[in-house]
Amino acid sequence: MQSRQHQLDGAGTYIKLLEKRVEELKARRAALAMGNHDSTANDGNTSIKIEMPVVELRECLGSSLEVVLITGLKKNFTISEVIGVIEGEGAEVVSARLSAVGDKVFHTLHAQAKVCRVGVDTAKVCQRLKELVR
Repeated sequence: MQSRQHQLDGAGTYIKLLEKRVEELKARRAALAMGNHDSTANDGNTSIKIEMPVVELRECLGSSLEVVLITGLKKNFTISEVIGVIEGEGAEVVSARLSAVGDKVFHTLHAQAKVCRVGVDTAKVCQRLKELVR
């Protein structure tokens, strides 16, 4: 059982991580609002142009990692190849979710570092995934 001070420190770290993520998302939304969107005439909704495929990694509290891939329906990789890249860099995939919306496929994988003290080199994972999905 963790001490209260340790729990409070962990909560404070998590709050700072969330604040950083909110700022990143605000900056991303502002960049998209600066002219990277179209208005569709047929239904009045706004569609955002996204350069495909999208590879995004987020380090979560502790030694966990969230991997988000957004691709088209015709992709040139398998989910087992993605898992192989993640596991090859020292993480263990604990869950994977796939959903298709329109002509886009969203893959979300959650992983934990196999050795917490060593962690996972997210830059290398991101680079290898980008090479795989392109």
